[in-house]
Amino acid sequence: MSRIDRAGRVIAAPPAAVYDALLDRESLEAWLPPDGMRGRIEWWDPRPGGGFRMVLTYLDPADSPGKTSDATDVVDVEFADLVPPERVVQRAVFEADDPSYAGTMTLTWHLAAAGDGTEVTVTATDVPPGIDQAVHEAGIASSLANLASYVERAG
Repeated sequence: MSRIDRAGRVIAAPPAAVYDALLDRESLEAWLPPDGMRGRIEWWDPRPGGGFRMVLTYLDPADSPGKTSDATDVVDVEFADLVPPERVVQRAVFEADDPSYAGTMTLTWHLAAAGDGTEVTVTATDVPPGIDQAVHEAGIASSLANLASYVERAG
């Protein structure tokens, strides 16, 4: 059975605003990189079957060597399914020589109205074994905190 990593939180913004932040290039560059990283999108095609390529750079690579180079993780992401404003399904492949990072990881972002906000749950399946589960779940939680700050500030 493949490993499943999860994280979630309630964001004080409506589902449509959260969904929009998942499909806006500048928004993703701002909030998706977890703490200790910055991101740059190299290409962008926000439609089912489209996707993006993101270069994530570690601010201090000494503690977190990258998957692609000493200081970077490069990931190609396909938008496998888009259901506004309820769900975004992404298929992510890391550019890496190490086979422990090989394979396609699926990330499903579920958005559900929760009072005046949105409950966001991220489920990652088929996570490459080279990615430490605790570190990955902390990274997803960090991205969700960044997303909350981003959309709550904009709203």
